[in-house]
Amino acid sequence: MSRKIATGAQSFSFLRENNAFYIDKTKFIKEWWENLDQITLITRPRRFGKTLMLDTVRTFFSPEFADRKDLFAGLSIWQDDKFHKLHGKIPVIFLSFADIKCDTIEKTKYLIKYELENLYKSYSFLLNCEDFFTSDERNIFTSVSRLMPDDLMQIAVKDLSKYLKQFYGIRPLVLIDEYDTPMQEAWSHNYWEELTSFMRGFFNSTFKTNPYIDRGLITGITRISRESLFSDFNNLEVVTATSEKYADCFGFTETEVFMAMDEFELSEKQKVKSWYDGFIFGNIHDIYNPWSITQYLAKKRFRP
Repeated sequence: MSRKIATGAQSFSFLRENNAFYIDKTKFIKEWWENLDQITLITRPRRFGKTLMLDTVRTFFSPEFADRKDLFAGLSIWQDDKFHKLHGKIPVIFLSFADIKCDTIEKTKYLIKYELENLYKSYSFLLNCEDFFTSDERNIFTSVSRLMPDDLMQIAVKDLSKYLKQFYGIRPLVLIDEYDTPMQEAWSHNYWEELTSFMRGFFNSTFKTNPYIDRGLITGITRISRESLFSDFNNLEVVTATSEKYADCFGFTETEVFMAMDEFELSEKQKVKSWYDGFIFGNIHDIYNPWSITQYLAKKRFRP
């Protein structure tokens, strides 16, 4: 019996807990970890599994899921014993800018601060640890909110990285999804220069001058020029659609698509190829858009 298609689901744990349709891409974790790049920016078109991949990385490393080995049982990453020891052992800071689509810079800053406020709330248990914070640190921690000043917002991730390193005894990972969404809106609504200047400070504090993080992983649709946002970075590995790194980790390969069709007892493989094939990442041909394929598997009809 074929698995159910969970349309729009971007939570790795939800898919695994419900035995929903999922194509194993956890080999990305192994490849990314072993490459040792400190900060990695990966760009892919819309609906190619970027958010799901970041959530998979978060779920694998975060202590929140330390007792959920069952989520990875039978998957590629679990076949390497050394990664058993990494599972649930590294704190993770996760931010998504996917919903930050505003027509003014004031609204954009407000929503980024709102995301940071929620991030800090998820670690509010630190406030209950006796003698963990100095009085100044406690004041700063509780000041992170949608109403905080811009200078506090720019260093918020750096400060949280320090607290998590102190608490867990290990430097955290920082994951940022859809980093470029606010920038696209800024371009469309004519506040590009103002926002890029502001965000350059945020990214520099978060990644460039942050001694408390282990590694960073950033995803987006476009590659914004290094001169605009990352001019001070010498530790940024940029992986675009033309790069060979992780070429088959985002999107479905033809083999994966045809195996999925077998599971769903669908036989029109050449027709699927003619409708949905056409993406090339790095040196890998025949990459299919996951959204298109899952919609076809669920509805069993062809749509553009």
